[in-house]
Amino acid sequence: MKNCLLTLALAGLVAQGAETAVRCFEFTYITRIELPPATWQPGRLRVWLPMPRSDDFQHIENVRVESSLSHRFTSETKYGNRMIYVESDRPLTAPATVTLRFNVTRLEQTAHDIAEPQLALFEQPSRVTIVNADIRRLAADITRGKSGPLDQARALYDYVEAHMVYDKAGQGWGRGDTLHACRIGKGNCTDFHALFISLVLARGIPARFHIGFPLPTDKADGEIAGYHCWAEFYVEGRGWVPVDASEAWKNKAKLDYFFGKLDPNRVSFTVGRDLVLNPAQTGEPLNFFIYPYAELDGKPIASLKREFRFRDLATN
Repeated sequence: MKNCLLTLALAGLVAQGAETAVRCFEFTYITRIELPPATWQPGRLRVWLPMPRSDDFQHIENVRVESSLSHRFTSETKYGNRMIYVESDRPLTAPATVTLRFNVTRLEQTAHDIAEPQLALFEQPSRVTIVNADIRRLAADITRGKSGPLDQARALYDYVEAHMVYDKAGQGWGRGDTLHACRIGKGNCTDFHALFISLVLARGIPARFHIGFPLPTDKADGEIAGYHCWAEFYVEGRGWVPVDASEAWKNKAKLDYFFGKLDPNRVSFTVGRDLVLNPAQTGEPLNFFIYPYAELDGKPIASLKREFRFRDLATN
């Protein structure tokens, strides 16, 4: 098996032997479809699972899919997010499983200046990550006296750190809802980054939402409980600058680090909000796409169980 640095060198991402933080691992994404007996009749079952893609800071290879159900790879056209599409017209009389496995070589991420032909996509808010008059006034107040987009974004990042508390108690958290984050000042990573994205958009700075999974730093294998998300904002001449406001809140010593850098202990799956899948789902656009989504005869179903695991691979 190729080691991490060789994999990156072959992918053209880093020269072999370069000193950079790298993590190489196998990721397993398991979806179990369990329908109640009342649905054991002819009907159109459709399931979509997100898939990661290679970019400047992660290389995806050795992708394997195991399932008794028919499946194919697709991409949505707006952001280019990849996915596995499963469809069946036969009654599902027993649970079915779709297992996705792949290898990841992930680099520490820094600002990257690349041509961005889709920049206009990231200048608009989403349905719940909004920009209204109140958000514009707040952003203007926070950035008063800050002349450039980098300084303005840092002031907005510091405001989010001071305003928000990482707290998943109660209801309403986890939707990435700007107004909820403003009003309550509590939530998870989606809420932290919804507030940050809304504020930078209000100052005319393009921004985008990333979602994937975190990897623990104290284990070499095991189960991952759930997703993690972060953001990037765009500065002309500097490119996309990464931000992880919720991780910075958890680790105050890395407040400066997570404004402009991301550690390699993660894998990115999808970008953007309000997603229309491919083939298009019958239901509403997805707020974000990290967990499997399914429909039976055009109606969303919740009888999906999911499991996520990782295993570190050799780095030299």
